[in-house]
Amino acid sequence: MATVKEEASLVIKELLEQANVRSGGLVVVGCSSSEIVGQKIGKGSSLEAAQEVFEPIYTALRAQGIYLAAQCCEHLNRALILEREAAEKFGYEIVNVVPQPKAGGSFATTAYSVFQDPVAVEHIKADAGLDIGGTLIGMHLKDVAVPLRLSISKIGEANILCARTRPKYIGGERAKYN
Repeated sequence: MATVKEEASLVIKELLEQANVRSGGLVVVGCSSSEIVGQKIGKGSSLEAAQEVFEPIYTALRAQGIYLAAQCCEHLNRALILEREAAEKFGYEIVNVVPQPKAGGSFATTAYSVFQDPVAVEHIKADAGLDIGGTLIGMHLKDVAVPLRLSISKIGEANILCARTRPKYIGGERAKYN
């Protein structure tokens, strides 16, 4: 598990370097602890693996003043766990559910137990995202997602995909962009 923690630390560091998420921004993380330990997604939930991955990710985001949204599994319709402060800041409607390892996932369960004032919401628009093990976070990103290639492609046995977002280009050929 020490290797998993180191890999998660490297991944979140690179993601933050490449994504340029500002303080006060939002990063969504979907995590299959089953995939981390070499099982099929949803078939071998591991609180231990989730906790090892959660700690460096949460620590790095908090250090930069960035909110974490922990995506639940399909049994909770991919709802998200975040701090009440973030839900209120972004105007997200709070729903009533408490994730469990087999209904929400171990990563979301860990977030719920660690966050100061955790709440669940159904929809967000995150600035960047980390998908550990094929959890399908794309629905929770802002409209224009840009894939990021990191130096590491797995955490444990789970493949990872990362993305940042950018504003839409509008206005046609005469428009100028930043």
